[in-house]
Amino acid sequence: MNHRILIVEDDESIGYLLETFLQLEGFRTQYAKHGKEAYHLLQQSKFDLCLLDVIMPELDGFELAQKLRTRNQFIPIIFLTAKALKPDILKGFELGADDYLVKPIDQEELLARIKAVLRRSKEPAPSQTQFTIGTYLFDVVNQQLVHQDTIVYLTELECKLLLLLCMEKGTLVTRSYILKTLWGKEDYFARRSMDVFISKLRKYLVQDVAVQIKNIHNSGFILIEQ
Repeated sequence: MNHRILIVEDDESIGYLLETFLQLEGFRTQYAKHGKEAYHLLQQSKFDLCLLDVIMPELDGFELAQKLRTRNQFIPIIFLTAKALKPDILKGFELGADDYLVKPIDQEELLARIKAVLRRSKEPAPSQTQFTIGTYLFDVVNQQLVHQDTIVYLTELECKLLLLLCMEKGTLVTRSYILKTLWGKEDYFARRSMDVFISKLRKYLVQDVAVQIKNIHNSGFILIEQ
C-alpha cells in the first residue's frame, strides 16, 4: 500500500493507537502532537493524507487545515474530533475536508473512510482534460478554473464535482449519483458536505452570469450555460 499518513492528535494515547493500527494495515505513518509540529512536518515532507484532530494547543485542526490549504490544495484531509455540532462539521467541510469523523472512532470505519478518500484521489484521469464553461476554462489536470487573468485552484473534491457536472453539461446529475461517486455514502453529513461544495463552485463561477448550477429540488443539479 505504502501510502504515507500524517496523524495529528494531542492525546498521545489515541495518537499511539491510531499509528499502531494504521501501520498494521500497511500504511506508513508519522505522528505530531499538535498543529505547529504538524505544519513543520508538512513543510518538510510529502504525505498522501492527513488525519487531523480539531481541539489542540498551539494550532488547532481548523487553523492547521486553513494554513495547509494555502500551501497544498490537493492533499486529502480527514478530521477526527469530538466536535460533533453541525456548525463545526460544516466548517470542516468548508475548509476543504474530504471527510469528518466524530470520536470515539471505530477503527474499521476509519480504515474504510481512508481507503475511500485515497481511492478517489487516485482515480484515472478523464479523457477530456479541458472544458469551456461560459467565459471560464476548466483545466482538469492542473485543477484550475481560469477566468481572464484570475485562476482559482480547486481542491481534489471540488475538481471532481465540477468534472461530473461538466461531463453531463445541460443534463441532470442526480444527488444520489454524486454522493455515491464522490463521497461513497448518502448519509446526512455527506449530503450537507455536497451542498457546501456546490455552493463553493457557484461562487467560483459568479463572474459569468450566463453560467448557473441549477438545483432541481430533491433530484440533483444541472450545469447550464444560458
